[in-house]
Amino acid sequence: MHSLLALSRLIDAVNARMGQAASWLVLVVVLISAGNAVVRKAFDISSNGFLEIQWYLFSAVFLLAAAYTLQKNEHIRIDLLASKLSKRGQAIIDIIGTLLFLMPVCIILIMYGWPLFEKAWVSGEMSSDAGGLIRWPVFLLIPVGFSLLLAQGLSEVIKRVAFLQGLIADPSEKNTDVHKEPV
Repeated sequence: MHSLLALSRLIDAVNARMGQAASWLVLVVVLISAGNAVVRKAFDISSNGFLEIQWYLFSAVFLLAAAYTLQKNEHIRIDLLASKLSKRGQAIIDIIGTLLFLMPVCIILIMYGWPLFEKAWVSGEMSSDAGGLIRWPVFLLIPVGFSLLLAQGLSEVIKRVAFLQGLIADPSEKNTDVHKEPV
């Protein structure tokens, strides 16, 4: 189990860095959006490329930060049932939900997203809008983002199994180092 916890720590570290990097993209999107609005209003000049890069970057923020959001236990939950269960019961529900729902969906989206990226890469697909951008970078975000989410799902399963075995603290608690032994 200790090697699996080491893998979990590695996955957590990678996704923490990706989440932090994605958060900086929000600032980039705001600056591009504001710059585009100023140039459009002041000089009556606009570019579809500026509009497209905004949605490319928004897609990057969403897809690259999803795993980080899962890691921080900030994803949306419906705790109607789970809130009535013990911490062990909640961990079991998290394991089952991750294995039966999250991971299969990630695998399917990776399997369907990779060919989209390959086709756009090989063909050099461009936006049909005048001044539009190449499409492969945004298509690459799909398999990359869901691969990160799949890996984080694996990390969460490892942590919850370790919690159930009494090896680590409750991974659903915020602001704790879950990889430390419980008190």
